[in-house]
Amino acid sequence: MRSNELNQTIMQPNSLLTELILTQSQESLGRICLDWIPQPGNYLNFQGQTYTVLERRHRYQLKSGRYQLHKISLYVQFVQQPEDRTLIDGNWILGDANCRFNAHSELIRCAVNPLGPCQDCRFFESI
Repeated sequence: MRSNELNQTIMQPNSLLTELILTQSQESLGRICLDWIPQPGNYLNFQGQTYTVLERRHRYQLKSGRYQLHKISLYVQFVQQPEDRTLIDGNWILGDANCRFNAHSELIRCAVNPLGPCQDCRFFESI
């Protein structure tokens, strides 16, 4: 993202300036305004690429004698978004949620077959 594009970022109410940083190279991908705060393990689409959030850091600014959240830095890694995800109670989990061994996590499918895929897994046990 060019610097003139950064200056054109429109802040929406309830949005925070968020910088995306590639974890391995520490390269800044750019800044965006988000109306939600991604947690580690969440997927984020930016400029046509999908990234997974590995770490989140908050930056505060002193204003009128109080510290206020000023911006967020997200340390991300490029990833192919997994196709075997399930939405449960508003959270995406990896793998088949009907398997006894599923971790119900956005980061790992299960203990016995963490890299998947769940389809045709010899350890699959329905709940």
